[in-house]
Amino acid sequence: MKSGWKRRPGRWSPVLGLCCAAALVAGCGKKAHDPAAEGPPANSTVVETGDPTFVHVDHPEQFPLVAAVSYHSTSSLNVTGAVNPDVSREIPVISIASGRVVATHVRLGDYVHKGQLIMEVQSTDISNAFDQYLKAVNDERLARTVLDRDKLLLSKGAIAQSQVEIAQDAEDDALADLKASEQQLDVLGVDKNHPGETAKVFSPANGFIIQQNVTDAATAGVTYSGSANAFVIADLAHVWILCDVYENDLAQVHVGQSADIHLTAYPDEVITGRIGDIGAVLDPNLRTAKVRIEVPNPGYRMRVGMFANATIHGRTEEEHAAVPATAILHLHDRDWVYVPASSGTGSGNGSPQFRRIGVVGGEMLPEGAQEIVSGITAGQTVVKNALELQNTAAQ
Repeated sequence: MKSGWKRRPGRWSPVLGLCCAAALVAGCGKKAHDPAAEGPPANSTVVETGDPTFVHVDHPEQFPLVAAVSYHSTSSLNVTGAVNPDVSREIPVISIASGRVVATHVRLGDYVHKGQLIMEVQSTDISNAFDQYLKAVNDERLARTVLDRDKLLLSKGAIAQSQVEIAQDAEDDALADLKASEQQLDVLGVDKNHPGETAKVFSPANGFIIQQNVTDAATAGVTYSGSANAFVIADLAHVWILCDVYENDLAQVHVGQSADIHLTAYPDEVITGRIGDIGAVLDPNLRTAKVRIEVPNPGYRMRVGMFANATIHGRTEEEHAAVPATAILHLHDRDWVYVPASSGTGSGNGSPQFRRIGVVGGEMLPEGAQEIVSGITAGQTVVKNALELQNTAAQ
């Protein structure tokens, strides 16, 4: 069954509109609304050609052309990454004494100074070490007494020289055991003159706590099932920007190249870094390699985990085209320009038809210009205001 009325696609006809308006005026005696006034002016009529990349206008002189100029620049590669600590500046905090953590004096994210108390661990290692120390003290005292007595007897001719030598060897062994027991107490953080029930763990360096693996009542040490690294301290005065670079772009990346870092947190600032390493292993799924950009971090403004955009600058100079920024149309996530359909060169506006071609836009340049990486060459003419032509074509 066919419908009695069917809407057909098409453009509003100015002639039909005028006829309808005249009929309304004649029949009702009222002033009718003129739809032609809402359409494009007569001197900028656009004719559809069937190809969306072509636009035909009656008066092309309304859309001035401009010639693309030559622009010399070095090649660049835009990649994304994140801020990471410099692993060579990470220091683990461990407890030599194995036992239960009875107190933690710092938390994740805190800044600590070298020698600052980090945590206390209750451990039987302390009592055992102190027991060995007391025995070593007693053994050394006895060995020294025997040696002094044998020396006295030797001076009286009561014993042989060999007896004194044996006593001297015993004294040397006792001194070695005593020194070793004292060093063990020092490693455990125990004062031999004022021993406590807990081993005190101090910060080995200045930096931020970037990992915390223990809490109060947790186990710590190198022999228990708890975490050997109770904390991790990192010096964030220098950080790494780890970026993912695709396999087909690796030929453009070299150690020592400079890179401009743009952080989402500070969009108006540019931070300069240097490529320090290119990963030797590619991600098997993404086919990317990790590229490490080393960056100073004064004031610790860059925080671990921040998202970053990096522009890696090449070493070879390339010639590209440059046009006014208004000549580039950003449409459907792509960049376009309009060129005369009859000819791609010259500066005249004689062609009534324009063709839209895709380009790859580059960096913004001084005086309102923008770089064109590919798509057109220097000397080729383009419409100076692409958006104005696009809006006219869309009406």
